[in-house]
Amino acid sequence: MHSSRLAQIIIDCQVSDLQDAAAFWGEALGRPVRKLADSVDANYRELGAINGDINILVQRVAHPSRVHLDIETDDVEAEVQRLEKLGARRIEQVRTWWVMEAPTGQRYCVLQPQTDTLSLYGNLWP
Repeated sequence: MHSSRLAQIIIDCQVSDLQDAAAFWGEALGRPVRKLADSVDANYRELGAINGDINILVQRVAHPSRVHLDIETDDVEAEVQRLEKLGARRIEQVRTWWVMEAPTGQRYCVLQPQTDTLSLYGNLWP
């Protein structure tokens, strides 16, 4: 058994200045902008969650700008296999997570827990 849930929304921005992009989205959504602590994550800015609201990240990307979802899980491989049975397909493994594509064409990521509330609010799967 494993659990999973929607963890965060990622705003992919094909821009040269990530800080300006994050500043726009922070102001637009009324959230503070923070750099992530790990230097490996230099292409991300976090828009601080307010009152336990969903996480939002702004990410600098090379592909056209879009929005994608992240699904957090306590068992990445089991969740990826569950989603494949529903018609999704694996696109690319990045570090410890998978980029997936839904049967309807949207891309999303399946990754390790990003919040401390997965055990409280995650869906439990056999």
